[in-house]
Amino acid sequence: MWTTGSMTVNGIVIHYCVKHYEEPSEVYGIDGGRVSKLSLKQSGRIVTNYDRGWDVKPVTKEAEIALGILLEKYN
Repeated sequence: MWTTGSMTVNGIVIHYCVKHYEEPSEVYGIDGGRVSKLSLKQSGRIVTNYDRGWDVKPVTKEAEIALGILLEKYN
């Protein structure tokens, strides 16, 4: 299932797109969890990207916080 949306972290808007499943995946999921794809954008640029592996680890503090929130909810 794909989930998209946005959240505000420290006054900055983070847009997200997350692909998550009902069952976890040791091979493709983040930390063996249910999220297999995740993208975060801040001010129009990608600040985190995971596509069955890390392409871009969080590059801002806001991205780190948003990632933690999304993993808590979907992973």
